[in-house]
Amino acid sequence: MEITVQAVNADVELWEHHLQVEVEGDPRIPETEREQLIIARQGQGLFKQRVMELENRCRITLVENPTHLRASHCKPWRDSNNEERLNGENGLLLTPSIDHLFDRGFISFENDGRLIVSPVADHHSLNRMGVETDRIVHVGPFSAGQLGFLDYHRSAVLLRAVR
Repeated sequence: MEITVQAVNADVELWEHHLQVEVEGDPRIPETEREQLIIARQGQGLFKQRVMELENRCRITLVENPTHLRASHCKPWRDSNNEERLNGENGLLLTPSIDHLFDRGFISFENDGRLIVSPVADHHSLNRMGVETDRIVHVGPFSAGQLGFLDYHRSAVLLRAVR
């Protein structure tokens, strides 16, 4: 049986929804924190404010207007504990299309700031979204905390091979 990227993405969406419902119904989490955790799943709120203390633009498109940026989790919300879900060093500011590519494992970053393009990514589509695939792309340095979360992203999220 062949597993498609679309099937994996559908499973991820279902699992994230399940976890969100669990957080929403957990009486041990104070109401304010529960709201912030749900908003953080969507890349907004307190999490975005904390990411903006480290980042000021999308590392790929260079868009700076916060209205057009999402705070994207390096270690996905579904895999993070509550502290990690709101930790600004677990995030990057990205435009929505770049956030999609990063969140679904089509791109990631080396510790030295080099862009990694997954072998399963469609280069033509990436190029149309503003991701250059015909040259080495450097996106700048990361904080020490971001490096740890990016290590997780590379090992657990980045798509390595066609299945």
